[in-house]
Amino acid sequence: MSQSSLLKNKRNVWSGLNSISNSTPQTVEGAIRNIYHPDAEWRGSHPWNEIRGVEAIVQQVWKPLLTSFPDLERRDDVLIGGEYEGRSYVGCVGHLVGTFHRDWQGIPATDQVIFLRYGEFHQMVEGRIVQSTVLIDMLDFIRQTGFWPIVPSLGQEGRWPAPKSGDGLVFEAQKPEVSAASLKLTMDMQASLGAYDDTANAGREGLLNMPQKQYWHPKMMWYGPSGIGTARGLEGFVDAHQLPFRSAFPRDPNRPQPAGLGKHGGSHYVRIGDGRFSATGGWPSRHMMHIGGGWLGLGASGRAITMRVMDFYAADQELIRENWVPIDIIQVLLQLDIDVLARVRSQFGRRCRT
Repeated sequence: MSQSSLLKNKRNVWSGLNSISNSTPQTVEGAIRNIYHPDAEWRGSHPWNEIRGVEAIVQQVWKPLLTSFPDLERRDDVLIGGEYEGRSYVGCVGHLVGTFHRDWQGIPATDQVIFLRYGEFHQMVEGRIVQSTVLIDMLDFIRQTGFWPIVPSLGQEGRWPAPKSGDGLVFEAQKPEVSAASLKLTMDMQASLGAYDDTANAGREGLLNMPQKQYWHPKMMWYGPSGIGTARGLEGFVDAHQLPFRSAFPRDPNRPQPAGLGKHGGSHYVRIGDGRFSATGGWPSRHMMHIGGGWLGLGASGRAITMRVMDFYAADQELIRENWVPIDIIQVLLQLDIDVLARVRSQFGRRCRT
């Protein structure tokens, strides 16, 4: 793909999605038709999951959202693009910001500002979106309404920041060799995680000294989804996320793996590099066995589960400095018979107003 086509795709997505978020319930369909193919697929975090066609996207996603948040606006913190396996993608991280004036998803309005955190990948054909994959952090939305339905997070909860250098909106041509090096750094780090045998190198010290340490910046920031939280430095990352996660979903090369397992324990539909930024994503990314306890305060279920994950990375001095990680936590918990939205609706049911 030429640099001019890549830049055009990024600008089309940026302008098109801003136009959608600035619409009203009455005008949003026109804005969506301007950027989406009529038969586009929209894949989203639970409770949306998989939707096809502009009319369904309008009715199931955007009209309810714009009705509940009438002053909605979009704030992208990272916007990058690239090509993978012959497909063109634009990836975004940011927040939809608005005042929560009407009930949404069965949760009562607070009349307070809400930051709806998102990670997105949009597949482009001839300047239009043919597939969107959108992970909205519903657990973080619930947290902002004043309810917390699971155990406390080990990391710090709160709004994700933009890249430290303020350069996350990549609207200028990047050197191909820099983009390739950024993506290689990401893939080498992910390969080191996938090659690690948790049964032979268990525990905190094993994780701190595994090969991953050569890829992370000493002042790395790991921005995790609500329920896990944000961590700083390799020790913070291991303590807040990696140790409980890998204890619950250990990689054992001698154990038969769940059906659908891809290389390094997952499968990606997108891998892109754009300047010092890179990103990967899968639908799902991970196929794992939940055979250990502790993650999100849960005991082992013995179940095979899948996980929808996106990773956005910023490189600095040939090391990974920042990592934004949207995960559909609500959907993972649902596979473990924990219906977070039902819990919240039960708690708030009498307060809802239409």
